[in-house]
Amino acid sequence: MTPAPAKIAVLGSGSWGTTFAKVLADAADTPVMLWSRRPEVADEITVEHRNSRYLGDTRLPANVSASTDIAAVLAGSDLVVIAVPAQTLRAQLPAWRPLIPGTAVVVSLMKGLEVGTDARMSEVIAEELGLPAERIAVLSGPNLAMEIAREEPTASVVACPDHDTAAWIAAACTASYFRPYTSTDVIGVEIGGIVKNVIALAVGICEGRRMGDNTKASVITRGLAETTRLAVALGGKAETLAGLAGMGDLIATCSSALSRNHTAGHLLGQGLTLEQVTVRMNQTAEGIKSAHAVLDSATKLGVDMPITESVVAVLQGHLSVNDLGPRLLSRNLKPEGDPAP
Repeated sequence: MTPAPAKIAVLGSGSWGTTFAKVLADAADTPVMLWSRRPEVADEITVEHRNSRYLGDTRLPANVSASTDIAAVLAGSDLVVIAVPAQTLRAQLPAWRPLIPGTAVVVSLMKGLEVGTDARMSEVIAEELGLPAERIAVLSGPNLAMEIAREEPTASVVACPDHDTAAWIAAACTASYFRPYTSTDVIGVEIGGIVKNVIALAVGICEGRRMGDNTKASVITRGLAETTRLAVALGGKAETLAGLAGMGDLIATCSSALSRNHTAGHLLGQGLTLEQVTVRMNQTAEGIKSAHAVLDSATKLGVDMPITESVVAVLQGHLSVNDLGPRLLSRNLKPEGDPAP
């Protein structure tokens, strides 16, 4: 059996990066080192074992530390976890490439498509780091950071083309409150995590406009259908979207006030401008950044995504939030399971 990681690096000290570092540290007595851009955050994590900006008074395990020195963080790491904003990833990878140990496995926690290329984060990692597919994995599921930081039980999916690698990563992050399943469907798992952010914006807008549970349930259900269509068109498996990385993540993100994208949509629905929402939010709402890339990818593939199309129209200022609700379900009448537009 492959030995457990001797050291784990987590690049990104936001809410999810820090929370997942806690999961990894709780799973085993392995040194977990976070990379942070801000010295004050790195110092607080190392000295006080807290990241108050994102996780309040949550106590981090003693085997979690942090540094602004990326070389020190990566040195000797068997497992490298990346949790930075999706649109900043490619620019940072060239500087990291020579510092990542030659046999390390890289895991993406990011849920976004790159604007301009429509590339998934695992594709960006492969291109910029020159790694084979069996050394790149993604993790996704109903994983609201604050709930996990409070050790409320949840499950997730680790996906890698190589099942043994996925199982090795899963073993490294199995804590009493965190249960990872494995998959080889990287595309399906990533697309589920990406598109659910866009659907959560739509649901949030509906909620901000005081629409009821019927509307929100309809948008969630049809949102899952269009997410599945895109995933399958890209080479993913429909059954993946019926699981934790699809339906599970979608339900959590669309129904929780802890969701950044749901919150951003709610604020838009209340009448705030996109600029005002950006100022109000403390963290990145990836759906705002990735929505256009999702629609662009769907258009190239001929995939019908009416909810995504409507959300993009709102974000671009072409559609008022007052008109979003009626438009969401205003397609031609057809059987529910019909894949045609």
